[in-house]
Order: sequence, then structure tokens, then C-alpha cells
Amino acid sequence: MQCPSCQHTDSRVLESRAADSGRSVRRRRECLNCDFRFTTYERVETVPITVIKRNGNRETFNPGKLLHGLLRACEKTGLEPAKLETVVEEIELQLQQRNSREVSSNEIGELVLERLSVMSEVAYVRFASVYRQFQGISDFVATLEGLGRKKVHKAPRPEALATVG
Repeated sequence: MQCPSCQHTDSRVLESRAADSGRSVRRRRECLNCDFRFTTYERVETVPITVIKRNGNRETFNPGKLLHGLLRACEKTGLEPAKLETVVEEIELQLQQRNSREVSSNEIGELVLERLSVMSEVAYVRFASVYRQFQGISDFVATLEGLGRKKVHKAPRPEALATVG
């Protein structure tokens, strides 16, 4: 690693620790030539993911853009931005683990809706209204009914709630 002060290439590692939720390693180094201390980060190099938009255009997956959309949908819902950042990280990781380097914007939208359905019904409907391009109240009603059916199917059975006495 080249020293930022004197450009000497020999340094020693003083300390290493996980950073960025375990996705990178932070190393404190000391130059063996001038004793300058500096920090480096080591992370896995990932192949970019290409998003295929509705109109057929292709662009590189941008987690910041996804987070911005989530933040807008979740305004005043009580969901913490840190939770939304975690959702974006989970989705990005899920996309990186796929064999295909291309994903449709529809697939990303469905991954977001999956997570929002358990986090906040209001955020779910707000995100769905933009992502699915609602045209009228019937679209809202259909989405609410679908969300209600999902909640009924996931609800615990009454016998599972009985306590053993």
C-alpha cells in the first residue's frame, strides 16, 4: 500500500477491524519510511448490476436512488431511515448473489414491496402507488384488498395462540 505522505510502498498494519456492517475491513497502517499513519479500506469488488427499466433503457443499479424512493414513500410513517438503509442493503446483497447481472425494475419493486408489507402498510401503499403507476381509486382499493389477504394468510391460527395450562 502506497503511503499518501511520501509514496513509499512499505507499510505495516497496526489494527484491522470489520467496517460497513462486515462488508469491508478497515486497516490502520504506518509507513515504514516516514512513520505517517493512514487508514485503508478493503472490500469485495462486485460486478455492477444492470437495471432494465420499463421503457427498455438500461442503467447501473443505484442504491442511493432506491433509498431516496423509499424515504419519500415512508415520510411521516414512523419508519426510521436506518431501517430503510438496511432494506436497501439487503436488496442489493440479494441482487449481487444472483447469477444474472441484469434485473428488471419490476423485480426490484416487488422485493421492496415484500419488505414494506411487514414494516408499514401505509408505506407499502404509497410505494406501490408510484411503482405500479396507480391511475385511480380502484388501483388503491385492489392493492389494499391484496394486502389484507396477505395479512389474513400470515396471521397465526387461533389454536396456535392457546396457552398450555
